[in-house]
Amino acid sequence: MWRCPLGLLLLLSLAGHVALGAKQGRVRRELAPGLHLRGIRDAGGRYCQEQDLCCRGRADDCALPYLGAICYCDLFCNRTVSDCCPDFWDFCLGVPPPFPPIQGCMHGGRIYPVLGTYWDNCNRCWQAGNHSAFWGMTLDEGIRYRLGTIRPSSLVMNMHEIYTVLNPGEVLPTAFEASEKWPNLIHEPLDQGNCAGSWAFSTAAVASDRVSIHSLGHMTPVLSPQNLLSCDTHQQQGCRGGRLDGAWWFLRRRGVVSDHCYPFSGRERDEAGPAPPCMMHSRAMGRGKRQATARCPNSHVNNNDIYQVTPVYRLGSNDKEIMKELMENGPVQALMEVHEDFFLYKGGIYSHTPVSLGRPERYRRHGTHSVKITGWGEETLPDGRTLKYWTAANSWGPAWGERGHFRIVRGVNECDIESFVLGVWGRVGMEDMGHH
Repeated sequence: MWRCPLGLLLLLSLAGHVALGAKQGRVRRELAPGLHLRGIRDAGGRYCQEQDLCCRGRADDCALPYLGAICYCDLFCNRTVSDCCPDFWDFCLGVPPPFPPIQGCMHGGRIYPVLGTYWDNCNRCWQAGNHSAFWGMTLDEGIRYRLGTIRPSSLVMNMHEIYTVLNPGEVLPTAFEASEKWPNLIHEPLDQGNCAGSWAFSTAAVASDRVSIHSLGHMTPVLSPQNLLSCDTHQQQGCRGGRLDGAWWFLRRRGVVSDHCYPFSGRERDEAGPAPPCMMHSRAMGRGKRQATARCPNSHVNNNDIYQVTPVYRLGSNDKEIMKELMENGPVQALMEVHEDFFLYKGGIYSHTPVSLGRPERYRRHGTHSVKITGWGEETLPDGRTLKYWTAANSWGPAWGERGHFRIVRGVNECDIESFVLGVWGRVGMEDMGHH
């Protein structure tokens, strides 16, 4: 296993702050963000004490690197927004710090903050960062409000898998991206806000791409997650979670309109408020097609066409089969387990880092999510091994991860991402193709 040079410990800071030079003068220092503002603190770290620094007046060179930023040990640090080192109050002033210390964990004789992501060996490094969308949220709230796919029942998990047969000698490319094969037909990641509705968002995202591909670009709708959240109410809980099989049943039997026609309304995490009522119903027109019985909830849009799909099918969990399906028919939907470190993903090839194994249960919570897999690739590591990955679109907006997308280790069922993968065909008739 490849080791970092000199056993270097790679620290991926959660603070996300740019390291400010220690001697950049008063103005820059007053603009420095407060290190303790968001509760990211190093417990028990020896900073002022270790260096026996200053503790008096104002001295910009009484500075130490801390969590990707700079912390200070002079009295000037103790202002309304503090950039003092964690042991400043205790060591310099002899008073307890103004925040409850969070205990760190020992590693190699040093104490590290519990929220960091650390690797001794750099063979699977991915970047963590702090996302403004999650500021002020606990892990519990993140799992409660940002996921929202209920793990399928054993009946659905035992759903018959459709096995894709690779022809003898068939070789799949080492890299593939749906947006390159089908330009302008693969839609950008959505943003579910604080609505635990990934069941509706990932379903709408996959269906949008597949209807566009299967109609050869004659129809390119961004389908409405809100239509599913508000109207697919049979054993579904809207922004409090739902099931993928129910979502696909609704898309096949009832259909949904575009996102323009029925825009997303539920970003709030107000559990007391009633769920918004369904404002879009459809009726049969014969031959299985349906039409809307109401105008668009968005009064500026007239096009209330109903889009439908054929019955959903489950793929085998072999990565080659998923790859072949993706390359031939378009993006697929995947269930995945989200752990605490996934919220902090900023880039690279993700794999779950068990940094919080020794932590209390509340730091190790995880929940079920669903995403859209759009492609794959591989990277060569410094030791010559190959790391294979999927590319996927999340529904946490474009500011999260790699412009709303992420890469995750492929071929080892990382976070269960290969265990339950679904495909579907857009329901496209000759009349939809412009042949009247």
